[in-house]
Amino acid sequence: MSLFKELTLRNLNVRRQVPVPVMYKGEDLNAEFKIDILVENEIIIELKAVETILPVHCAQLLTYLRLTEKKLGYLINFNVPKLIEGFNRIVNNF
Repeated sequence: MSLFKELTLRNLNVRRQVPVPVMYKGEDLNAEFKIDILVENEIIIELKAVETILPVHCAQLLTYLRLTEKKLGYLINFNVPKLIEGFNRIVNNF
């Protein structure tokens, strides 16, 4: 994964496929989600390669942000003519 490699080369603390336990009303539901990339233990990056970003994709990232109590996430779609068109910034509690 070239994005992971680029971030690592820039001396950032980067982890892939970070498990997020699912809790409900203080109880562990014995399930987990996986964050694609976590940067500096603060920014969640969710990667897609889809025709169109759907509301469910944004909801997925927002769920990750809420479960981990993080503030900032990026939803990146690589299936676009220009990569800049594939960036979506999501802020928790904004």
